[in-house]
Amino acid sequence: MILVTGATGNIGSALLKELHDCGAGPLRGLTRDASRAAFPADVELYEGDFGVPESLEPAMAGVRSLFLPSRVGPDADILAAARRAGVEHVVLVSSITVRTHPHLGPAGENLAVERLLKDSGMTWTVLRPTQFASNALMWAASIRAGETVRAPFADTGLPTIHPADIASVARVALTEPGHRGRAYALTGPEPVSARQQVEAIAAAAGREVPFTGTTREEARGWMAEVFGEEAADAVLDVTGGDVNDELLAVRDTVAHLTGAPGRTFRQWAEENAAAFR
Repeated sequence: MILVTGATGNIGSALLKELHDCGAGPLRGLTRDASRAAFPADVELYEGDFGVPESLEPAMAGVRSLFLPSRVGPDADILAAARRAGVEHVVLVSSITVRTHPHLGPAGENLAVERLLKDSGMTWTVLRPTQFASNALMWAASIRAGETVRAPFADTGLPTIHPADIASVARVALTEPGHRGRAYALTGPEPVSARQQVEAIAAAAGREVPFTGTTREEARGWMAEVFGEEAADAVLDVTGGDVNDELLAVRDTVAHLTGAPGRTFRQWAEENAAAFR
């Protein structure tokens, strides 16, 4: 039995579909809100809240492999529940920043979860993706309203990854041998800047989208209100304020592991154009 947590999210929904399509069952999907789920009839649906680890225990019963995003709840308690349930293998989504910016708070938290998993007695595979293409959804309301998109570091290109590529690698790690005890840095196939992202969204949505670059200080003002000061500073560092060669590197890990080229940001924009219309 494979349990996909966050099964209605950007990665989890794509992963559950891939696992189902390749006949990897039996499968189980866990979501906080079962009313949002539209699983195939032979996929078991469970409702649970990461913030209440005991609510996850029914979903974990009989599970041997678990897909788990990092930092979605009390990680020590979640991993302990998995261990008690007899889970043997966990595929964890962490972050590339544990390698590129280990001094930042969120990166340190991800690294701590990795260590918890490695010390748990369960086998593990760690996925460390870079910036998600789906982060662009934060602009959706502004674009639909015809407002100008404002972003710092407008022309800094990062190898942004399509969430479905993270799902594809997770599917390989869950179903094929040779990936236990491995950590994979995952990126998209090319660097793409905020300006280029907005251009791709405009083309996909078939509308004009005004764009302007802002200073770090201007962006920090509203980001601190949304994320808190520490997280805002961390995001600003890794999106342009403190980039390094490790963060900017384009890797072929997705293509190597899945046998398919990494999906571009433009493809993500085309698939999600309705969100911006």
